[in-house]
Amino acid sequence: MLELIWLLPTFPLLGFLSLVLTAGKLPQRVVAIIGAGSIGLVFLVAALIASQFLDSGAEQFVFTAWSWMSVGEFTPGFTFYLDGLSLVMMLIITGVGFLIHLYSTGFMLDDPSYSRFFAYMNLFVASMLMLVLADNLVLLYLGWEGVGLCSYLLIGFWYQKPANGYAARKAFVVTRVGDTSMAIGLFLLFSQLGTLNIQDMLHAADAQWAIGSNYAVLASLLLLGGAVGKSAQLPLQTWLPDAMAGPTPISALIHAATMVTAGVYLIARNQVLFELAPDIQLLVAWIGLATLLMAGFTAMTQHDIKRILAYSTISQIGYMFLGLGVGAWSAAIFHLMTHAFFKALLFLGAGTVILSLHHEHDIFKMGGKRKQLPVAFYSFVIGSLALAAFPFSSGYFSKDEILLAALALEGPGIWLWAGGVLGAFFTGLYSFRLVFVVFFGESRGHHDAQEVAGFSMATPLFILMFFSIFGGWITIPVESVFSHGEAHVEHHVSALLHGIMIVVPLLGIGVSYLFYVSKTFSVEKLMASSLAQGLHKFWFSGWGMDRLYDTLFVKPFLWLARINRNDLVDWLYALIVELTRAAHGLVVRSQTGSLHWYALSVAGGLLLLVFLGVLL
Repeated sequence: MLELIWLLPTFPLLGFLSLVLTAGKLPQRVVAIIGAGSIGLVFLVAALIASQFLDSGAEQFVFTAWSWMSVGEFTPGFTFYLDGLSLVMMLIITGVGFLIHLYSTGFMLDDPSYSRFFAYMNLFVASMLMLVLADNLVLLYLGWEGVGLCSYLLIGFWYQKPANGYAARKAFVVTRVGDTSMAIGLFLLFSQLGTLNIQDMLHAADAQWAIGSNYAVLASLLLLGGAVGKSAQLPLQTWLPDAMAGPTPISALIHAATMVTAGVYLIARNQVLFELAPDIQLLVAWIGLATLLMAGFTAMTQHDIKRILAYSTISQIGYMFLGLGVGAWSAAIFHLMTHAFFKALLFLGAGTVILSLHHEHDIFKMGGKRKQLPVAFYSFVIGSLALAAFPFSSGYFSKDEILLAALALEGPGIWLWAGGVLGAFFTGLYSFRLVFVVFFGESRGHHDAQEVAGFSMATPLFILMFFSIFGGWITIPVESVFSHGEAHVEHHVSALLHGIMIVVPLLGIGVSYLFYVSKTFSVEKLMASSLAQGLHKFWFSGWGMDRLYDTLFVKPFLWLARINRNDLVDWLYALIVELTRAAHGLVVRSQTGSLHWYALSVAGGLLLLVFLGVLL
């Protein structure tokens, strides 16, 4: 059964080809069967492979489908590598991915590009499976770039609106920065270690490079550049909020099961490399902390239901980076899994709200919708409890392990822990701000709206509700993968510190209640001061990062494009063309058709050669 691992990326790829080659001519029911059915079939195969792998007791399994290329000793192949880490990732991608596809069969039912939507979604899943199952960094990079392509296609899916096309281009360009960094890192690793097979490369690095080696530091830093681009961490996080331009199921797939987790996987897969560069590993933690706090502040100011969840994703990926940076490798992957459950639930719940309220996104035009939208209401309550790490929800267990590991780190650990706890407060505040504004209080519009949640949309929500509550009890088989340098989090902390970790998120929920339900505190009074208004404007803009990048990069580039409208490089080539034409004209003039002229030319040339021979 393990030899069938090559079917995992193949089935969704065949689904993509079937839908593309039929050019939208298939009936919607057939499209749904191919689009969602191929992912469901992949999940069944993945579950069977996972069961057999775990029963075998093996730590890894390698299967080579065929050789890709052979250049000297460089022979990367389509080789798939299965261990505890890739097993967890493939189950998340196929399991949560199937639920999103199933939901999409109902959500996208009225869209004229129904077939194109599922074609792109299938290709997205195929690319992500290629990425996480790759045995070598070349194949991983193929999946990496495939995910980037699909994100462009899906974010700009409704390309008729120019803003959507801009958001797609922005995502593509910003992530290219990280992808370029990663590509240079691959060149460095191959030039120094002679292989891009992941396991061989890690063994060679461990044997040849000392801790703190310049090569290890540079390679880790370059890979980190790729990770922050794909996973939307500082300073390359600006693309993700604008990615909400795509249909809501796409947002769920990008944020929960695929693209943004790729950077976390890349760092975790190259654990040994980052441990050889402890300063870079600590930088991963600081980047995660800064990102989660920045995104938490920003989420509190947003009005768009999907943008709130987008900044929430940036913040939760920050927790994963924090876990990786402090050596809590298993905890980071554990949080990746639990986050996939509750973030998919929240995005799909948001899709139900948006569809039921005639594509309304502004939460302050909703209100009092818990009775009108009961399935969406329970989805948001359960998803937000898990997001806010409510005791014994799935998010509680994974976030608790990360914070304990940060606390155990010597030196800056206490500050990383304190920052993570502060971020948990803001998570409780902004997540339940969303719940209270949308589902409580008085209705501010759409009074007669009816919930749109048929079987295909409601079933994934109920399944995700279950796993958002109980997913924290799942044991993931990654201990053997991270046995090298794993920072175990079985620490004895004081009851006070543990109590703080439990109470602080609840305080965030309580403060949100006092502002938006009981009205004990007034948002209007809080916003009366110029300082509060200035901070709100600054945080609402994403801390001015887009404006900063426009000033530093976009406007100078556009200025250069304007002054170089005629293209100096083209002018140089045009000059060469004109000189060639002029020379050709002179040669043409020498062709007179007169025999006397030709004889004189030959004699003159002969005399010139004799003269030069004597002279030289």
